[in-house]
Amino acid sequence: MTRYLLLFITFALCFSNVQAQELYQPRNVKQAYEKGTRSPDGTPGDNYWQNRAEYTINITASPPDRTIRGSEHITYYNNSPDSLETLMIDLFLNNHKPTAPRGNGTSREYLTSGVHIDSLAINGQTQKWKDNPRSVTFDPLQLPQPLAPGESVELSIDWHYKVSKQAGREGQIDSTSYFLAYFYPRVAVYDDYNGWDTIEFTGSQEFYNDFNDYTVNITVPKGYLVWGTGTLQNPGEVLQPKAEGRFQKSLTVDSTLTVASLDQLKADKVTTQNGTNTWTFTSSNIPDVAFGLSDHFVWDAASVVADSGSNQRVSVQAAYNDTSADYRHMVGYGSHAVKWFSNNWPGVTYPYPKSTVFQGGAGMEYPMMANDASYPDPVFARFVAEHEIAHTYFPFYMGTNESRYAFMDEGWATALELLVGRQDLGKTRANQMFRRFRVARWINNPDPTNDLPIITPADMLTGAAYGNNAYGKAALGYLALKDMLGNELFKKCLHTYMDRWHGKHPTPWDFFYSFNDVSGHNLNWFWNSWFFENSYIDLAIAGAESSQNRYSVTLKNIGGMPAPVDMKVTYGDESTEVLHQSPGIWKENQNQATVDIQSEKTIKNIELSGGIWMDADLSNNKWTSS
Repeated sequence: MTRYLLLFITFALCFSNVQAQELYQPRNVKQAYEKGTRSPDGTPGDNYWQNRAEYTINITASPPDRTIRGSEHITYYNNSPDSLETLMIDLFLNNHKPTAPRGNGTSREYLTSGVHIDSLAINGQTQKWKDNPRSVTFDPLQLPQPLAPGESVELSIDWHYKVSKQAGREGQIDSTSYFLAYFYPRVAVYDDYNGWDTIEFTGSQEFYNDFNDYTVNITVPKGYLVWGTGTLQNPGEVLQPKAEGRFQKSLTVDSTLTVASLDQLKADKVTTQNGTNTWTFTSSNIPDVAFGLSDHFVWDAASVVADSGSNQRVSVQAAYNDTSADYRHMVGYGSHAVKWFSNNWPGVTYPYPKSTVFQGGAGMEYPMMANDASYPDPVFARFVAEHEIAHTYFPFYMGTNESRYAFMDEGWATALELLVGRQDLGKTRANQMFRRFRVARWINNPDPTNDLPIITPADMLTGAAYGNNAYGKAALGYLALKDMLGNELFKKCLHTYMDRWHGKHPTPWDFFYSFNDVSGHNLNWFWNSWFFENSYIDLAIAGAESSQNRYSVTLKNIGGMPAPVDMKVTYGDESTEVLHQSPGIWKENQNQATVDIQSEKTIKNIELSGGIWMDADLSNNKWTSS
């Protein structure tokens, strides 16, 4: 009986260990793997698909009139195996309606009557638009007949809305400067693991879009400049010859040129002096578009070689109020970021032809665009710009679901922000900023919501719980993995994941499994501790024992997260040594690890230092010999 009991216990422990190495999968994600749209080795499955659309959008803006009028033609392609009886239409600016659900309070200046659909046609046949009383920022559009797999449908929509007086991610910057984002009705994402994306936009979480082709025509009065996503197709039609010459030259030089100064704008020497001008931008295989316009913003531009092999240049532009001193350096900040990200981390060539930073107030990213405030501290201004430009890769190049899994974009942008910051400021100061802005607010606050697993759907979180999971905690997890794998293997894994999934819609599991596959290691123990458990960082020294020329030091992982740690050893002769321990020390036992120190010297004391991986309790981080 005892023998069988021992065998059972042994089997149970082994089984438990195997089970512990599996990753929880939501039922919808599990079904995607069962259907073969995604593969356990981290690659898109043989049956992977995604839908797409082509948008031709015409916008008219006439500041100080806040009414924006638009018309669009959408060709939507159903590449799924399903017949679609309805299309889900996103109307994100309905978030401005007084009755809209919002994650935070707002002012009267933020409120508008939302988006008004003036006309609708499906395949050329006029239809009546019906607002859905059960939702605000999306509406189901019933099709006259189901859209079969492999077929497309044509939509024509006219609409209008008022720009919000209170600028945030979009809105009125001043009476003649607007930032237009989420401004057009769009078909929501229909994907292989979740079906239609019907997450309400409440003003806090972000977005999830298909990869589409866009032609956007923006008509504004003379004297107005327009900046935005895509390549400007008609500079000679909207700019006077000298201004166009300066713009064209900026595409080939490294030094910053002023394409349009405030004095030139006041003297009517920049734009073509028609009654109105229509600016045309095109972009392809991109998840969104955004635009800024003004009659008095300065326009600076230059370009930077992002890929020295092909000599590929990226246009870097800035649009700003002449009173903003930090923005006079913004093209330089942007050029530095584009080049550094392309050649260092993530080490993937900047994937778009341009990058523009527009002075607003949001600190918000869009494809090829950023809406950033002006700051008195130029170091902080560069810090914000670099973070937003880092988003070019995550989520835009990678197509992740920001609404549900914000850590897949904000976490990466935050990690990249630290890595480029070390180049800008030196490791010590960059680490200090990272600890202050990204880690301290989590690790110093023991509220249980701050320890919710990172994998928790972001649309279910608010406030600090959302911010910590999306930004600092996730960034620390990625950087801990980099520390454990080493730069070479980590970059190989990251590049392979990006190569497999850019332009698609990866889930967290695709990322986890891809790293497992490429690294040749089962990293599930690491993923579980960092992303799936209610853990935090708290390491301790439980004790140390000496034997001949060896000290055996016992470390405890009280908080559960397998973080790296430095052991500062002070010897009897007052000399010191720092011994770095990667997260790999916790692989076999995630609660305790033993570190051996070989030394002929007597150890006086040992102290733990986590660096950017701040420790929740420092009182147990030091051991002193008796």
